[in-house]
Amino acid sequence: MLKKNYTAVTEFILLGLTDRAELQTVLFVIFLVIYLITVMGNGGLFLLIRNDSRLHTPMYFFLSHLSFVDLCYATNITPQMLVNFLSKRKTISVAGCFLQFHIFIALAITEYYLLAAMAFDRYMAICKPLLYGIKMSRGVCISLVAISYTYGFANGLAQTILMLRLSFCGPNEINHFYCADPPLLVLACSDTYVKETAMFVVAGSNLTCSLTMILISYVFIFTAILRIRSSDGRHKAFSTCGSHLTAVTIFYGTLFCMHLRPPSEASVEQGKIIAVFYIFVSPMLNPLIYSLRNKDVKEAIRKVIQTKFFD
Repeated sequence: MLKKNYTAVTEFILLGLTDRAELQTVLFVIFLVIYLITVMGNGGLFLLIRNDSRLHTPMYFFLSHLSFVDLCYATNITPQMLVNFLSKRKTISVAGCFLQFHIFIALAITEYYLLAAMAFDRYMAICKPLLYGIKMSRGVCISLVAISYTYGFANGLAQTILMLRLSFCGPNEINHFYCADPPLLVLACSDTYVKETAMFVVAGSNLTCSLTMILISYVFIFTAILRIRSSDGRHKAFSTCGSHLTAVTIFYGTLFCMHLRPPSEASVEQGKIIAVFYIFVSPMLNPLIYSLRNKDVKEAIRKVIQTKFFD
C-alpha cells in the first residue's frame, strides 16, 4: 500500500560491500586492479580479433562481442563503486540508479544469448562441418548478435519501466554496491507484486531458456565427439569447447544463485558476495579462459608482440 504524505526520494545511498572504514582503501585497490585487468583483457581481446584477419571467423566474432559486453558490464558498475570506496557520502541520483539498473539487466540478458549463440556455433562446427560455412555465414552471425542485443535491451527497458512505476519515499539506503533488483524492491513504498513477479519470470525464463539451448547443443556435441574414433580427434574437438563450458559454468552458476531467490535482507547480503563473481570475476577471467587455451589467440598475441617490440 502506498504511504500517504510521502516525500519522493531524489537520491539513493549505496551501502557497498561493507561499512568497515579500515577496509575501504584495501577494497579500492583490489577492485581497481580487477577492473584494470578486465579492461585490458577484454579490450585487448576485442581489438585483437578485429585486427587479425585469421580470427575473422564466427567463433571469434561472437567472442569479440562477449568481450565487449563484459567490458561494458564491468564499466557500468565499477567506476561508481571505486568512487564510493573513497567517499564519505556514497550517493547516486535516482536517474543514475535506474540507468545503471537498466544497463545491467540489458547486458546480462544479452550475454545469456551470446553464450547460447557460441554454443550453437560449436554445434555447427563439430556436428555439421560440411554445412558450417553456409549455416554460419556472416549474415547469420550478425543476425544472432543483433537479436541478442535487441532482446536484452528490450527486457532491460521493460524491467526499468516497471521499477519506475514504484514509489520510493524513504529510507533511501540500498544495501548493495550497485542498483540491483532485490535491495531496491525492499525500499519501495508501493506494492511490488507486479515487479517481483516480472523479475522472477524474466530472470527464470531467460536463464532457463538460454541454458537449455546451450545444454541441447552440448548433448549433440558430446554425442558427435564420442563417435570420433581417434583419441587425438576427440581431444581436439573437446578443446574447442572447454573454454566456453568454463565460462558458462561460472556465469550461469552465480546468476542462478543470485536471481532465483525472494528479495529479503538475508538474500541481499548473500547476493553481494555472489554478485562479485559474475560482475567482476567472470568478466576478468573470460579473456584468460579463452586465450590461454586457444592456439589461434596465442599466435595472434605473439604476432602483435613481435611486431610492436622486435620489428
